This record gives sequence, structure tokens and C-alpha cells, in this order.
Amino acid sequence: MKRDENQADPRVWPRQSHFSALPAPLSVPWQLKPASSAQSGVETLADGRTRYWVKHEVLKGVTPRMLAWWFAHFAEGEAEIEGRRLDRYRVWHPFDHVYARYVGRAPDGSGGPGAQIALCEYLARNPRYKIQGISTVEKVDRTGFIHKIIRFGFQLARMEHVFTETSMGTRDENCLLVPGDPRLAPFARFLSPRLMPADKGEAWLKHSIEEMGTLEHFLPELYAREAEGQPPAG
Repeated sequence: MKRDENQADPRVWPRQSHFSALPAPLSVPWQLKPASSAQSGVETLADGRTRYWVKHEVLKGVTPRMLAWWFAHFAEGEAEIEGRRLDRYRVWHPFDHVYARYVGRAPDGSGGPGAQIALCEYLARNPRYKIQGISTVEKVDRTGFIHKIIRFGFQLARMEHVFTETSMGTRDENCLLVPGDPRLAPFARFLSPRLMPADKGEAWLKHSIEEMGTLEHFLPELYAREAEGQPPAG
């Protein structure tokens, strides 16, 4: 049987016994942003699907070009924090993130559109709020980032980011659509609570605010060290 091009090769799926345990939090020299720093909410779309959305505070000192680079490279490499070399995905959320690994690259070999990322995280460090799967990158450039979880040709979840440059940095607006595929809308009232129960969705909102808020603490330095001089994404 021909494998769906949107499905990662099962031979490269990370063994859960190696990677899925919740590690101790990383020690970082900043506090996570509170939920009150952003606007957020939950809405039921006209077709019945659920949309979780966040309008973040401006990420000070972070440009759309930096964000485009970050979202094409977050699942590889390290970041230097106070002289320590740490997994950059875990630095992105030092409490909730477990791992992110590229299991498939874009046709040009990058982490751009077509790349597939195996990831694992525990929202609020709660075992009930574990997220583990393989996500496919649809878009990454200076205007935004989109990735999606696909099973049997359907998007079960879709995550979208829109970047807007300001005089102080970049404002990110992002959302999670459950299910992600409009073709599943007739089944949304049954699927949404199973794919993302309401309490887990609320935990995702808080996680998103904390996660994006960390970038202003380490991304400008990481970008200057690793990305300056490279062709911009998008």
C-alpha cells in the first residue's frame, strides 16, 4: 500500500520509552508570562468546529524574520542559556516541552513546508494533557507559520500563527482549530471533546502564552549567532 505523503514513516517514530517521560523543568533566568499578558478565548465556529485563539503581547526585539527562521529550525539544535547548551525546544517552554525531532524534511532539505516534526509536551505538566504526535509544516515565512496533525488524510488539528511587525517587535496571533479539517465539521460535536477536551484546551491557551513569551528572552541572540547572513525564509 502506498503511504500517504502526509503520514510520517513509522520506522522513524521516536520510541516512547525513550522520549515521552516528563523530564525535570529546566532552570532559566526568566519568568513565564502570565495568562493575563495576552487576550485569549474559545469559540465555536459556524460549522461546529472549535477555535482556541490567542493575541499575544508584542515580542520585544523579535522580528518576523527571526520568527520565520525559528519556526523552520526549532526542532533541531540547542540554545545557549547562561553558558549552558540546552535543547532549544525545551528552552522554548522549560516546564512542558519534552522533545521535538524532524522525522521528515521539506523537499529542499529544510524545516519548511512539507517537513514533519515528531513532538511531545505535557500542558501544565499534567499527564492528562499530554500531546504527542507528528505534525506537518504547511507554511513558514515572515507572515506566519501553519502546521497540522493529519491522520488518514484528515486534519485532526490545525495550528496557525500570523506575525505583524511593530515598532517594538512582533505581535503574534495564533489559533488552534479542532478538528482542523472542514470536511470533519459534521462530526465536530463528537470529535472536538475527544480530540481536545475543554479543560485541556484551556491549558493549551495558557501554554501558548507562556511558550511564545519566552522567545524574546533567547531568540534574538540565537538568531544573531546562527542565522545572520542566511537567506530569509519566505
